[in-house]
Amino acid sequence: MDSASIFDLSPSEKLQLVQDLWDDLAAAPEAVPVHDWQKQELARRKANLMKNPASGLPWETVKRNVRARHAR
Repeated sequence: MDSASIFDLSPSEKLQLVQDLWDDLAAAPEAVPVHDWQKQELARRKANLMKNPASGLPWETVKRNVRARHAR
């Protein structure tokens, strides 16, 4: 009997598994549990953004900043 484990997968196979799992969760977002503290934090951030619209950053700027910080 083969006792293969997900930990025996190659890095590319693990990435594909993660992608498949993420896609499955994204297909039914209403089924993903969201804790009350997460809802409260989102409400707090939304209220802050509504009071201070200029405090937000465009998505392209956020992506560029993250990529610059984690570039290899």
